[in-house]
Amino acid sequence: MDTHEPMLDRAPRRESAGSGEDGRQRLTKARFRAGAVFAALIIALSVWVLHSFVEALLAACITAITSWPLYRKFSACLPQQMARSAAPLLFTAGITVFVLAPLMFALGALIAEARALVLTIAAADREGIAVPLWLQDVPAAGPWLVANWDSSLARPGALSTWLQRIDPAALLTGANSLGHFLARHLMIILFTILVLFLLYREGESLAQAARRVLRDRIGERAEGYVDVATRALRASVSSMLVVGLFDGFACFFAFALAGVPHAALWAAITGALALVPFLGYAAVAALTVQLVVAGATTPALFSLVLGGLVLVCGDKIVRPMIAHSGTHLPFVWVLMGCLGGFEVLGLVGLVIGPVLLALTRELWKEHVRALALGEAYPPWMDK
Repeated sequence: MDTHEPMLDRAPRRESAGSGEDGRQRLTKARFRAGAVFAALIIALSVWVLHSFVEALLAACITAITSWPLYRKFSACLPQQMARSAAPLLFTAGITVFVLAPLMFALGALIAEARALVLTIAAADREGIAVPLWLQDVPAAGPWLVANWDSSLARPGALSTWLQRIDPAALLTGANSLGHFLARHLMIILFTILVLFLLYREGESLAQAARRVLRDRIGERAEGYVDVATRALRASVSSMLVVGLFDGFACFFAFALAGVPHAALWAAITGALALVPFLGYAAVAALTVQLVVAGATTPALFSLVLGGLVLVCGDKIVRPMIAHSGTHLPFVWVLMGCLGGFEVLGLVGLVIGPVLLALTRELWKEHVRALALGEAYPPWMDK
């Protein structure tokens, strides 16, 4: 009996040791799950806090990644003791001027032209706005349009009387909405500049940390994905710049051919605003209205048709063609990426949309390659 007692004693010890190991594993898994939930909660709360600044963060990241080769060359030209502190500040100021100066010029010139147009219409309204000669030649609706013009606008002060009927509350609401819009976008611009400065100063360390995390989670294929995204990003930004230049030069020839006064000024306004989709059409529409009020019906018609045709070619042909060089996506996919991204994310979506589709294309190619090799899972699902 004594010889069996040690064996009986050892069995429970072995079971308790096994159960202790299982308990430690369960405790480790529980702690891991709790840590993951805690980390996800912190990340979700951070995203919620920063959701109003998503556009500024995306715009700053896009600008920094696109201009990083130029920044490194610029930083290398400065003395070593200045490169760390002065280079980010000077380069941020240069990029800000390069991006905002054309848009500020275009908007300022457009506002000045709009003010001159309003003064011209107000002066004409004091004596009555005469019926345009071309209005009666409009097929089918010409006589009706002339009769309505005579009854509503040909009388002195008719336009002022009509404007007085507008509800002041509606004007106040519109002014508040415009003020909110301008204040919000001014805040986005200011935070974009601030984040851009920080990215230039800490860009190297941030890029290394991001690559390290991606390699840990995805593997060596992370470098390939980063390269695809970087090429697509720079190609999308290049397409915006090329479209602005194309629209500016093409509109100059179109407006000069149409006989538009100050064709170079209006072409510069249109090209600068064409960086943002649909703003170029506002410039063409403003030019058309100004020419119609001045009585230049034929130049107004030609400038509307030719200017609209140039903008359509720039947005629907030139932009996807340039973006295709970096994304390697078919024409229609680049176009859908630009337009869909703009609809979802605004201006930065013009760049983000094609980048996301380029990454999706890369994942799809890897999946098809894995199936051809008989692998159960694509590389991006198995580290």
